Amino acid sequence: MRDVYTETLDTLASNLSDMSRMAEKAMVDATRALLTADIVLAEQTIEYREEMDILAVEWEHGAFGFLALQAPVAHDLRRVVSGINIVADLQRMGGLAVHIAELARRRHPAHVLPPEVEGVFEQMGRVAVAQAETTQRVLETRDAELAADLRIQDQEMDALHRSLFMLTSAPDWPHGVPAAVDITLLGRFYERYSDHTVEVAKRVIFLVTGDRPTDES
Repeated sequence: MRDVYTETLDTLASNLSDMSRMAEKAMVDATRALLTADIVLAEQTIEYREEMDILAVEWEHGAFGFLALQAPVAHDLRRVVSGINIVADLQRMGGLAVHIAELARRRHPAHVLPPEVEGVFEQMGRVAVAQAETTQRVLETRDAELAADLRIQDQEMDALHRSLFMLTSAPDWPHGVPAAVDITLLGRFYERYSDHTVEVAKRVIFLVTGDRPTDES
């Protein structure tokens, strides 16, 4: 019975890493589709939504079944409860990447991004993917210090997000309101993706230490 108990916990942890990798791949592909107006890649990225939703439901069923049958306590209970919340964050990360791909598809064959903001979104994509990579390593290693580092990357994303507002609200912005609305939405998708990696980090810190980090800590 103990072997089954341990194997189930290990499987749940491995499946979290799989979902994290998928959320990362979705962001890589969504950003490339956005920057290049690649309709095929946008469609492929949109297909991630169903697969991630299925994985999330399967993970939750497995976790609740484990809670009901094995009644874990202390650290193991924190692992499962934290995992339930982490699955929701990873699912939302994948969904946000899909939203980016959907906007690229909606505007095809035109490019969504005016030249003035392409560089900003390229950087936002780079930061988001780096955060997703760190998230995956945090889930695999449960390294609380590495989890704390995600907040530094989040600050970089916040700065890029603010720069978009400065560009689109400038008096000499030449592309009108519709383009500004698209850019605002896209910036929000990237910023929220980044926020969810920080939420995963907080949950891992709680899992390891038993402490709930605050925004100030």
